[in-house]
Amino acid sequence: MKLLRRILPAPAHDLGCVATIGNFDGLHKGHQAVIQHVEWKAQALGLPATVISFEPLPIEFFRAPPPPRIYALRDKLRLLEAMNVERFACLRFNKQLASMEAEDFVQHILLDGLKVRYLVVGDDFRFGKGRRGDYHLLQAMGAAAGMQVVDTPTLLHADERVSSTRIRLALSTAELEQAAELLGKPYRISGRVRHGDKRGRTIGFPTLNMRVPQHIALRRGVYAVKVYGLGEEAINGVANLGTRPSVHGVENRLEVHLFDFAQQVYGKHICVEPVAFIRDEMKFASLDELKAQIARDAVQARALL
Repeated sequence: MKLLRRILPAPAHDLGCVATIGNFDGLHKGHQAVIQHVEWKAQALGLPATVISFEPLPIEFFRAPPPPRIYALRDKLRLLEAMNVERFACLRFNKQLASMEAEDFVQHILLDGLKVRYLVVGDDFRFGKGRRGDYHLLQAMGAAAGMQVVDTPTLLHADERVSSTRIRLALSTAELEQAAELLGKPYRISGRVRHGDKRGRTIGFPTLNMRVPQHIALRRGVYAVKVYGLGEEAINGVANLGTRPSVHGVENRLEVHLFDFAQQVYGKHICVEPVAFIRDEMKFASLDELKAQIARDAVQARALL
């Protein structure tokens, strides 16, 4: 998959693309249906399937603190690549883009830059300064420039709209099965294993450490997990997501203790799938108390897995 971070005027020989545009936070079943439509049309026209999105998300730019996020950018890239998307145009959402008139966005980004020939949008998509741009503007400008624009109906699950809002709520309450149903796949967080404080090994529970966004939607606490990327099979473990208040931590981390595993894997990319929630993150008065609780958590995690 090709990642595009700057959109410049396309050369004359560029035949264009089939595209969709949106936040795609979650890449849930509704998003998957849109992208499948794009890939079907792209194959029919012999053009690259392109997903257009933003980083940060517009709502993150305008709201402080930002709302919880389902996936970090690295996970969005991982999932889009797995869906065989050929190009991901990730637009930097800043003051300049936020103040761009809707008509200029269509002309400069979609028509001149990406040469979109066929555009698929959600039925509620809005864009441009003051969110003036909508499906009708896209259709009008597209008709004059040879860009066909189609919308997609809302996807329902249990008589409710499949939405990122529902998924954020499920993750914030650790309803992992509900989140997986809406996502169409188990929820996983990926990242590179980095050096931590190495306190875990001093109490008999060495951990793999990953940074995660401060505003990740998943409920902070302890989980039974499966870890992918360290062999052909998933490895079971127990993990804590949070700031580690017992050692006065500040940044959000995912710390994973793998069962029956003793390899050094710093620098490797892994995917962590929370399978079952065990308890909320707690602050302990001493490392001995923390060690005793981790031992109980590990027993419970083994039983759950």
